[in-house]
Amino acid sequence: MINITIYWQPITLCFPQWHVENICSILLVISRHRTIVLPFNSPYDYYYIERKKTKEFLKVCLPVKSGGGGQRYHQRETKMLIANSWMDYELLDCSSGERLERWGNVVLVRPDPQVIWDTPKATALWGRAHARYSRSDKGGGSWQFIKKFKEPWEISWACPQSQSLKFGLKCMGFKHTGVFPEQAVNWSRLQGIIRTANRTVKVLNMFAYTGAATLACAAAGAAVTHVDAAKGMVQWARENAARSGLGEKPIRWLADDCAKFVQRELRRGGKYDIIIMDPPSYGRGPGGEIWKLETEIHPLIRACAGLLSDDAPAFLVNSYTTGLSPSVMGYILRAEIGAKRGGSVDCDEIGLPVTAAGTALPCGASALWTK
Repeated sequence: MINITIYWQPITLCFPQWHVENICSILLVISRHRTIVLPFNSPYDYYYIERKKTKEFLKVCLPVKSGGGGQRYHQRETKMLIANSWMDYELLDCSSGERLERWGNVVLVRPDPQVIWDTPKATALWGRAHARYSRSDKGGGSWQFIKKFKEPWEISWACPQSQSLKFGLKCMGFKHTGVFPEQAVNWSRLQGIIRTANRTVKVLNMFAYTGAATLACAAAGAAVTHVDAAKGMVQWARENAARSGLGEKPIRWLADDCAKFVQRELRRGGKYDIIIMDPPSYGRGPGGEIWKLETEIHPLIRACAGLLSDDAPAFLVNSYTTGLSPSVMGYILRAEIGAKRGGSVDCDEIGLPVTAAGTALPCGASALWTK
């Protein structure tokens, strides 16, 4: 049996190989001068554990089964996942509120509110961009086209163990191009989960945009239901499927309000093995329905939990909303899914490597529950 010393601090890593059966007592260190010895059946829900082994400390979070009957689940500290698998996309530099990006052979300058530093612009490509998006003082913004190039143009992302995915790009309003390249880290994670399931996995992808996650899942062998409120985005996603040679894969394309779709699926008894959602901060459904992330995200995740199959392996939530941190999303997933099903929740920033600086730019947040 093992005696464990705990240092009460908020950041931990999860090592699932620790077995609760081997723990007989816990030393809780409150401060330098105060310690408490606890039996393992203490009412605390979480223990932050530190064990010295081969001259290094391993910090783990060992949740204890609560009196409410929930299962054990694990959470590790937040980190940044870097999308470094691209050949056709490159974040060349970022400074003074802007990104300098290469999309295939097209170089764009786009605003980014996260880039609050004023570092030297390290590459001459800043002055050779094909187009620049500028914000307006009155709201919105517009593209300034400096060099001619054909729209749409294509880039590809190499899928591990399958054909590459191809995406059509356009210079759209609100600075977007049709792909969020940092999401490649999540595409890879989803593909790994699907392949290791050794069965046909049913995936529900909501707020699915131009279909990158849909295509990544389909390429890995999943049957996907793709839902987005904008008919134009659904058509764009279908075109990307055709570009990628996935037009005949089992993908169900739906232009629908995501929240209403979930309620109908609950009434129909629909079940999915993996649920993905990337909700906007604010939006409108095809019937004028208003979506506000702060008030809608928790009820939507709670409802979606009822669509998970008994042996569901994953639930992924993405966000680009300021204030909705990875830990906030992780809290909701733990409350609505982890507390009932067990498993683990990984809460991460997602980012892109910056070629000029040798560092990474944080771009968004994700929380992934896995069983």
